[in-house]
Amino acid sequence: MNKIRKIGIIGAGNMGEALIAGFLKSKAYSPQDIYCSEIIEKRREYITNTYHIECFDDAKKLVEHSDLIIIAVKPYNVKDVLESVGKKITAEKTLVSIAAGIRLDFIRKNLPEDVPIIRVMPNLACFVREGMMAICSSDNTPKEKLEAVEEVLSLLGKVIILDEKYFDAVTGLVGSGPAYIYLIIEALSDAGVRLGLPRDVAMTLSAQTTLGAGKMVVETGEHPAKLKDKVVTPGGTTIEGLIELERGRVRAALIDAVIRASERAKELSKA
Repeated sequence: MNKIRKIGIIGAGNMGEALIAGFLKSKAYSPQDIYCSEIIEKRREYITNTYHIECFDDAKKLVEHSDLIIIAVKPYNVKDVLESVGKKITAEKTLVSIAAGIRLDFIRKNLPEDVPIIRVMPNLACFVREGMMAICSSDNTPKEKLEAVEEVLSLLGKVIILDEKYFDAVTGLVGSGPAYIYLIIEALSDAGVRLGLPRDVAMTLSAQTTLGAGKMVVETGEHPAKLKDKVVTPGGTTIEGLIELERGRVRAALIDAVIRASERAKELSKA
């Protein structure tokens, strides 16, 4: 398998920082193995001072030093990045894009034909190495390069290989999903405060309860409905709370949120 020794991340926003933090926390990469580029000076200074990695103001410098190049800019900035560095990326390197809605064929148009391209949809939990990532690759990506990228990304969480046709749905669920969960945690915490709990206590209770519930789904493999029923007792407190959630259309609202975010990803791919 191809060993990826140097990683370059173009764009040091929230998601770019999550990748940097996750790689360093894994201990598989040191600050000397990771580069980033960022056009905002204040942000460059923050990344350099926080993570002690080299942060360039020009992505071209990053490309020269990196085996794996990750585009972590906003979707509307991807074309500018590709026009700037595309010709400098050779077949020996691998390009990864994490931009929502940006398809492989769009990236291909702006790169030499022999450059391997991998599309990834990660989420912010990569910061704590509990991310969920879907990946797909261009037809010319060698199996060993795809496997090498999969191995590297697995340092940040769980990785699944999917056909690109599913990526808009994955974006709505995986990419945007943490925001929905954060909203739920915040709402649970607010309820605790309303009932007299100190804010820090309410937040800890809410976050840990959410973490534990998710971990049970993952580790037991049981359907969430079955686990939910284990909490509900006839005439008890939980069923009253669930009735209120159903009355408030919480289930439908979450479904609609994922669908709308997915639709937006599709719109970005056509822009």
